[in-house]
Amino acid sequence: MSLLDETLGHLRVLVGYDTRNPPRAIGRDGLFDYLRTQLHGFDCALDDHGAGAISLLATRGKPRLLFNVHLDTVPDAPNWSVNPFELCVEGERAIGLGACDIKGAAAALLAVADASDRDLALLFTTDEEGRDPRCVSAFLKQSHSFEAIVVAEPTRCEAVLAHRGTHTAEVCFAGRAGHASGEQQASDSALHQAVRWGAAALDYAQAQSHQRFGGLTGLRFNIGRIEGGIKPNVIAPHAELRFAIRPLPSMSSQDILENLRTLLDPPPAHFAETFSGPPLPAGNIASAEARRLAARDLADELELPIGNAVDFWTEASLFSQAGSIAFVYGPGDIAQAHTADEWVALAQLQTYAESILRIVQRGRA
Repeated sequence: MSLLDETLGHLRVLVGYDTRNPPRAIGRDGLFDYLRTQLHGFDCALDDHGAGAISLLATRGKPRLLFNVHLDTVPDAPNWSVNPFELCVEGERAIGLGACDIKGAAAALLAVADASDRDLALLFTTDEEGRDPRCVSAFLKQSHSFEAIVVAEPTRCEAVLAHRGTHTAEVCFAGRAGHASGEQQASDSALHQAVRWGAAALDYAQAQSHQRFGGLTGLRFNIGRIEGGIKPNVIAPHAELRFAIRPLPSMSSQDILENLRTLLDPPPAHFAETFSGPPLPAGNIASAEARRLAARDLADELELPIGNAVDFWTEASLFSQAGSIAFVYGPGDIAQAHTADEWVALAQLQTYAESILRIVQRGRA
C-alpha cells in the first residue's frame, strides 16, 4: 500500500471522530485508543488537562525534532453537501471536517510512523481551535530536549517562519437609562459610546496600514460583536463590545491595546484582554529575528521550501515564546479550512507525507 493510501486510511478514521471545538467533548478513549494502537514501538504519554483538552506525546528513540498537530476542529459550517464525519475522496480532493485543518497532517504522520522505524516524536493535541491552549501550555512546563518544533497547519507544504499575533478583548460602556426624547450628552448612552469608540478604533487601525513585516502589511482589526440597550426609546445604560486585533510581529500588542483603551475621553468603563497569542517569531526584535534565522536554517537543512509570512495564528508562536526554534509546515491551503465541504488536495497530502518520511529516514528528525 502506498504512503498516500496509508494516509487516507488513517484520515478516514480520524475524520470519523467528532472533535469539534466547541463543544470539545473529547475523552481519553476512542480517538486516543486508535492513535496508540497505530504507534508501534513508541513510548506514549497521555495527559488529560480538563475540559476535553487531551494530549498525547509519542516518542520513539531520541529525536531532536518534535512534530505537533492538533486534532480538534471548528464546528461544521452550514451547507455541507456530504456528511462532515465521513471522508469523501472525489477526484484529487479528500473532503471531510478537519481534513485540511489539520487531520490530514495527523494521518500522514501516522503513516510515516508505520513506514519507518527511525527516531520520531509526535505531540497530538485537542484544544487549538478554542483559544484555550492547555495542551501546549502543559507541555511547555515540562522538561524536554527537543531542538525545534515543527507545527502542522495548512501552509501548502511550505515552511512558514512568521505570522501575526492575535489578541481578543471585551470593552464595556456605562450610560444612564432615561427617556430618549430629550437632548443627550455624549456619555449618556452606552451604545452611542460604543459606536463612537468603534468608529475611532477603525480609523486607528486604518492609520497603521503603512506598517510592514515580511510581506505582511498593516494591523488587522475586527469588531465581532456589540450588545446592549433595551429598546429604541430608552437611552442605553449598558453596552458590551468584543473585538480582535492581529498585529505584525514588529508591533507592540500592549501599546496597541493601550491606545485603543484610551481612544475616547472618558475611556470605557471596562477594558480587558480575553486572549493573547504572540506572533511568530515571539520576543523582542533582536531575539525574534535570531529565532527566525534559526528556523530558516533548519528548514533549509530539512530541504523544505520556505513560504511567505501568513496572517493566521498558530501555536508555533507559543513554542517560540518559550524559547524554542519553531516553524509551521503542513499540507493544504488555509482557504479550504473552516468551510463547508472542507478539503485537502491529495497531492498536498502526498508531498507532506513524503517530505516527513524523507526527514525521518535520513535521521534528521
